[in-house]
Amino acid sequence: MAKPNHDDYFIVKAHENGVNVIGLTRGKDTRFHHSEKLDKGEVMVVQFTEHTSAVKVRGKAEIITPFGTVETEKGQP
Repeated sequence: MAKPNHDDYFIVKAHENGVNVIGLTRGKDTRFHHSEKLDKGEVMVVQFTEHTSAVKVRGKAEIITPFGTVETEKGQP
């Protein structure tokens, strides 16, 4: 099994109030294990760890990674 790279950081910048950043676990069953709520203009620096294998961002935000920048899209009401 490959050792996780703990140097993988990225940034989530909220473009509206109430953006959720949700950490998902590693292992056989993927589960939510941590959640943060950001308000407009707030920035969170995120790191993958031995417990976090994925992150879900809900709400209007900019995600800056070593691979480039992506913005979330607002879903249809």
